[in-house]
Amino acid sequence: MAFVTANWNPVGEAFYRKTELYEMGWTLREGLKDCLVAAAPYGGPIALLREPQRRSPSSRPQLEIYSASGINMASFPWKSGPVVHLGWTVCDELLCIQEDGSVLIYDLFGSFKRHFSMGQEVVQSHVLEAKVFHSPYGTGVAIVTGSSRFTLATNIDDLKLRRLPEVPGLQGAPSCWAVLTQDRQTKVLLANRADLFILDNTSCTAVCPPGLSPQVSSIVHMSVSFSYKYLALFTDTGHMWTGSADLQDKLSEVDTKVRTPPKQMVWCRRPKSQQPSVVLMWDRVLLVAGVCNDIIQFPVEERCVCVGELDGVRIISSSRQELLQEVPLVCQEIFKIASMAPGALLLEAHREYEKSSQKADEYLREIKEQSMLGEAVRQCVEAAGHEYDTHTQKTLLRAASFGKCFLTDFSPDQFVSICRELRVLNAVREYSVGLPLTHTQYKQMTVQVLIDRLVYRQFYPLAIEICRYLKTPDYQGVSRVLKHWASCKVQQKDLSDEAIARAVCLKVGESAGVSYSHIAARAYECGRTELAIKLLDYEARSGEQVPLLLKMKRSQLALSKAVESGDTDLVYTVVSYLKNEMNRGDFFMTLRNQPVALSLYRQFCKLQEQETLKDLYNQDDDHQELANYYVAASYREKRLETRLSVLQSAVDEYNKAKNEFAAKATEEDMRLLRFQRKLDDEKGAGLLGLSLQATMEALLALGLHKQAEQLYRDFRVPDKRYWWLKLRSLAEKEEWEELEKFSRSKKSPIGYLPFVEVCMKRHNKHEAKKYVTKVTPEQKVKAHLAISDLEGAADAAIERRSEAEMGAVLSRCSASDRLLIDRLNRAKATAAKK
Repeated sequence: MAFVTANWNPVGEAFYRKTELYEMGWTLREGLKDCLVAAAPYGGPIALLREPQRRSPSSRPQLEIYSASGINMASFPWKSGPVVHLGWTVCDELLCIQEDGSVLIYDLFGSFKRHFSMGQEVVQSHVLEAKVFHSPYGTGVAIVTGSSRFTLATNIDDLKLRRLPEVPGLQGAPSCWAVLTQDRQTKVLLANRADLFILDNTSCTAVCPPGLSPQVSSIVHMSVSFSYKYLALFTDTGHMWTGSADLQDKLSEVDTKVRTPPKQMVWCRRPKSQQPSVVLMWDRVLLVAGVCNDIIQFPVEERCVCVGELDGVRIISSSRQELLQEVPLVCQEIFKIASMAPGALLLEAHREYEKSSQKADEYLREIKEQSMLGEAVRQCVEAAGHEYDTHTQKTLLRAASFGKCFLTDFSPDQFVSICRELRVLNAVREYSVGLPLTHTQYKQMTVQVLIDRLVYRQFYPLAIEICRYLKTPDYQGVSRVLKHWASCKVQQKDLSDEAIARAVCLKVGESAGVSYSHIAARAYECGRTELAIKLLDYEARSGEQVPLLLKMKRSQLALSKAVESGDTDLVYTVVSYLKNEMNRGDFFMTLRNQPVALSLYRQFCKLQEQETLKDLYNQDDDHQELANYYVAASYREKRLETRLSVLQSAVDEYNKAKNEFAAKATEEDMRLLRFQRKLDDEKGAGLLGLSLQATMEALLALGLHKQAEQLYRDFRVPDKRYWWLKLRSLAEKEEWEELEKFSRSKKSPIGYLPFVEVCMKRHNKHEAKKYVTKVTPEQKVKAHLAISDLEGAADAAIERRSEAEMGAVLSRCSASDRLLIDRLNRAKATAAKK
């Protein structure tokens, strides 16, 4: 702990320190000499392309991808065109920008993903320089061509190329240039000797930085801060101007005493810092120039690459990797020599406590007297998060825990949170993982992105352990990791389909949020159809199984799965697909093996495709259903001859099906149609298409009694039905004489009470009385009541000695029928005694 400040260097009121992150695991015989190098921010991977301009087919450049700790992840000879620039996307995909404007994209393990072009005009003029930048829209690419024109793509995932306006007086590449992102707009700032221009979509505007020395004849280097808020310009006089990126405010102008343009210039500042600085790299020296005009020098023994980070600069050489950053304010307060900050006193108190010294109590009293114990604990906890050394972290956290014991109302949430986060950070900082994240970067990145990065690097066990340790919901954590693991597992060519399917099932099980169909789709994309089918057997949702099976041309299996699901919509989907993909014969044969699907398709055809239904019945030799189809089809025919022909086909099919009843009924229907046509031709009766009963009713209504009688005989209409039809017809026409003749023609099969009722319905009491006498004794009371003859009804009821009928008559009597009521009551009483 005594040497925590040993590597601190003051710049104005701030301090800067270099922390060694890793001793690099790679073996570079010539170091980083003659290499294109690109390192992704947030502790990302490193890409090296050796001798990018080498064009000999026998000796091609080698593209190598390493983790931040120098562990090789991919290496392959570069067989494409000359590369101008390398860069990384926000998703850790490598962009290789070629001289002809082609941009090739590779993943972390060197697998080619896709490519795009920066425009046809670039092919002729070639790319002179290129930059990869990150904006609110995603990862962008900017190039300048041999014709001195700039082209921008602000988001490579939604490629829209913008060719920026010409710059007056510019020949070839500019002295230096940078991409700015301001107010969700992407612009290019460039220097043509001493002149500065800003290019946007429509214009080229000359600008002048406030306070820039008039002796400047050329701006030779520029750098934009990580957040795009600040700008640094290096001039040919050796001065570095710093200010806001919008060129409205000047921060400082520092004389570096070096006129040679730096190899690299990168901003180094932590969020909310009041003392930002710029790192300048030459062959043998590294300068940290603060806005306060102070400078720190570090010797450089080998070629290095500086990578701008959110809160510092990573310095990568062939032997080691270091982090240069401004010491966080809370760490300064605790570790600064002779500091009396609450955190510093608490740390000293804990140190004395471990020595069993009474001075611990004195330090604690001093903190308590200032009422700053809570602040002291907070400072120790916060400082632990910013420290990279695990021993320092533990010392600070033990001090915080010690101070926490003397507080009654202190919330432990911050302490617990920092402990959890540090445990995660220390795990991913391990050499074998190679993600040297600071706490500030971790908070900015979020846990979800960290898990994604571990997954992309295939550190599945670590990703799962972190998800479980942080209690991340399954759908965001473990399930997502398992899904990606399984998608990679199915690509392993050295394992059999059975072994992979078993391993995936064993590991994934029934984890929420993991879709076996998604994994199976990935297997199918890799050409492993049988493996995809095995994986689909574990998918519980048929709606996910079936579409993929259809895509794989496994229609029979898809149909079986759809039927097993019980989802009729899914079955219809498969059937519709099969119908379009197969010839009709094979389609029908397939359906015959699936009765449920066949039944559903028949229902569909009944509503939508009648002709197909006919073919389906023919294919199955289903004579009964085919006959039914012909009967239904006959009703759609307008011409009688055609209708009769169709019905004759129905009769033939019914005979083949040995359904004699249906065949005979259809033949009678044909006979009725012919009879109706004959009457229509002779009488113009308009009977065609009516049922037998409706035809008889119409004939009776038209007074065609003979023809109705003929139908009655020919079609053996039941006597009761015919008498009812004729009775109602004659009554409606009020042909009372014909009605009386009809009643005398023979004994009525329906009795004579209906005659009474229909007459009374037409309000003809006189005619109704004629039939009362013919009514059977059982219906006498009803007949008399129908014509309102209470005396006759009473006589009939008393004669039959029926209490129910007497009661019915009594219910119809009024107060004026006192004598009749007494008579009925006496008869009722007499009947009750017996």
